[in-house]
Amino acid sequence: MTTTDTMSIRDMCATFDVTPRTLRFYESKELLFPVRDGQRRLFTKRDRARLKLILRGKRFGFSLEEIRQLLDLYHMDDSQMTQLSKTYELAERHLAQMEAQKAELEEAIGELKTQMEWGAKKLANIASEKPAG
Repeated sequence: MTTTDTMSIRDMCATFDVTPRTLRFYESKELLFPVRDGQRRLFTKRDRARLKLILRGKRFGFSLEEIRQLLDLYHMDDSQMTQLSKTYELAERHLAQMEAQKAELEEAIGELKTQMEWGAKKLANIASEKPAG
Protein backbone atom coordinates (compact mmCIF):
# COMPACT_ATOMS: atom_id res chain seq x y z
CA MET A 1 0.00 0.00 0.00
CA THR A 2 1.36 3.45 -0.88
CA THR A 3 1.06 6.45 1.37
CA THR A 4 -1.45 8.06 -1.03
CA ASP A 5 -3.92 5.19 -0.72
CA THR A 6 -6.85 5.34 1.60
CA MET A 7 -6.90 2.91 4.50
CA SER A 8 -9.78 0.87 5.84
CA ILE A 9 -10.75 1.07 9.48
CA ARG A 10 -9.08 -2.33 9.99
CA ASP A 11 -5.81 -1.07 8.46
CA MET A 12 -5.92 2.08 10.58
CA CYS A 13 -6.47 0.00 13.72
CA ALA A 14 -3.54 -2.26 12.90
CA THR A 15 -1.22 0.59 11.91
CA PHE A 16 -1.92 2.83 14.91
CA ASP A 17 -2.83 0.19 17.51
CA VAL A 18 -6.27 1.68 18.16
CA THR A 19 -9.74 0.17 18.21
CA PRO A 20 -12.51 0.81 15.69
CA ARG A 21 -14.42 2.43 18.54
CA THR A 22 -11.56 4.91 19.02
CA LEU A 23 -11.62 5.86 15.34
CA ARG A 24 -15.40 6.26 15.36
CA PHE A 25 -15.13 8.38 18.52
CA TYR A 26 -12.58 10.71 16.91
CA GLU A 27 -14.77 10.90 13.83
CA SER A 28 -17.80 11.78 15.98
CA LYS A 29 -15.73 14.55 17.62
CA GLU A 30 -14.87 15.82 14.12
CA LEU A 31 -11.17 15.21 14.52
CA LEU A 32 -11.04 12.68 11.66
CA PHE A 33 -12.95 12.91 8.38
CA PRO A 34 -12.92 9.55 6.59
CA VAL A 35 -14.39 9.31 3.13
CA ARG A 36 -17.54 7.18 2.92
CA ASP A 37 -17.73 4.39 0.37
CA GLY A 38 -21.14 2.88 1.03
CA GLN A 39 -20.91 1.54 4.57
CA ARG A 40 -17.11 1.63 4.58
CA ARG A 41 -14.98 4.40 6.04
CA LEU A 42 -11.79 5.12 4.12
CA PHE A 43 -9.13 7.14 5.87
CA THR A 44 -6.94 9.46 3.81
CA LYS A 45 -3.31 10.48 4.23
CA ARG A 46 -4.62 13.62 6.01
CA ASP A 47 -6.59 11.45 8.47
CA ARG A 48 -3.48 9.39 9.18
CA ALA A 49 -1.44 12.53 9.89
CA ARG A 50 -4.20 13.89 12.12
CA LEU A 51 -4.48 10.59 14.03
CA LYS A 52 -0.72 10.60 14.66
CA LEU A 53 -1.01 14.10 16.13
CA ILE A 54 -4.11 13.17 18.16
CA LEU A 55 -2.39 10.15 19.70
CA ARG A 56 0.78 12.12 20.44
CA GLY A 57 -1.25 14.93 22.01
CA LYS A 58 -3.17 12.46 24.18
CA ARG A 59 0.08 10.86 25.32
CA PHE A 60 1.32 14.31 26.36
CA GLY A 61 -1.88 14.99 28.31
CA PHE A 62 -3.55 17.42 25.91
CA SER A 63 -7.35 17.44 26.00
CA LEU A 64 -9.29 16.63 22.86
CA GLU A 65 -10.41 20.25 22.70
CA GLU A 66 -6.79 21.45 22.82
CA ILE A 67 -5.88 18.95 20.11
CA ARG A 68 -8.80 20.12 17.97
CA GLN A 69 -7.70 23.74 18.30
CA LEU A 70 -4.16 22.84 17.26
CA LEU A 71 -5.36 20.79 14.29
CA ASP A 72 -7.67 23.62 13.20
CA LEU A 73 -4.73 26.05 13.21
CA TYR A 74 -2.87 23.94 10.63
CA HIS A 75 -4.66 25.51 7.67
CA MET A 76 -3.88 29.13 8.54
CA ASP A 77 -1.75 30.89 5.97
CA ASP A 78 1.21 31.74 8.19
CA SER A 79 3.63 28.87 7.54
CA GLN A 80 2.26 27.10 10.63
CA MET A 81 3.62 29.86 12.90
CA THR A 82 0.34 30.17 14.83
CA GLN A 83 0.00 26.40 15.21
CA LEU A 84 3.60 25.99 16.36
CA SER A 85 3.34 28.89 18.82
CA LYS A 86 0.13 27.57 20.34
CA THR A 87 1.54 24.02 20.48
CA TYR A 88 4.66 25.28 22.24
CA GLU A 89 2.57 27.25 24.75
CA LEU A 90 0.41 24.21 25.55
CA ALA A 91 3.46 21.96 25.73
CA GLU A 92 5.12 24.27 28.28
CA ARG A 93 2.01 24.20 30.45
CA HIS A 94 1.63 20.42 30.23
CA LEU A 95 5.32 19.84 30.91
CA ALA A 96 5.09 21.93 34.08
CA GLN A 97 2.03 19.92 35.19
CA MET A 98 3.76 16.61 34.43
CA GLU A 99 6.90 17.65 36.33
CA ALA A 100 4.76 18.67 39.32
CA GLN A 101 2.97 15.30 39.22
CA LYS A 102 6.31 13.52 38.97
CA ALA A 103 7.62 15.37 42.03
CA GLU A 104 4.46 14.48 43.98
CA LEU A 105 4.81 10.83 42.94
CA GLU A 106 8.48 10.72 43.91
CA GLU A 107 7.62 12.17 47.33
CA ALA A 108 4.79 9.67 47.85
CA ILE A 109 7.04 6.78 46.75
CA GLY A 110 9.70 7.88 49.23
CA GLU A 111 7.15 8.08 52.05
CA LEU A 112 5.71 4.67 51.17
CA LYS A 113 9.18 3.08 51.13
CA THR A 114 9.92 4.60 54.54
CA GLN A 115 6.65 3.22 55.93
CA MET A 116 7.35 -0.20 54.40
CA GLU A 117 10.85 -0.27 55.94
CA TRP A 118 9.35 0.60 59.32
CA GLY A 119 6.73 -2.14 58.87
CA ALA A 120 9.33 -4.71 57.85
CA LYS A 121 11.43 -3.92 60.95
CA LYS A 122 8.34 -4.08 63.17
CA LEU A 123 7.35 -7.46 61.70
CA ALA A 124 10.91 -8.77 62.14
CA ASN A 125 10.94 -7.63 65.78
CA ILE A 126 7.58 -9.23 66.50
CA ALA A 127 8.68 -12.47 64.84
CA SER A 128 11.94 -12.56 66.84
CA GLU A 129 10.12 -11.93 70.16
CA LYS A 130 7.69 -14.85 69.76
CA PRO A 131 8.54 -17.82 71.91
CA ALA A 132 9.40 -20.95 70.00
CA GLY A 133 6.70 -23.38 69.56
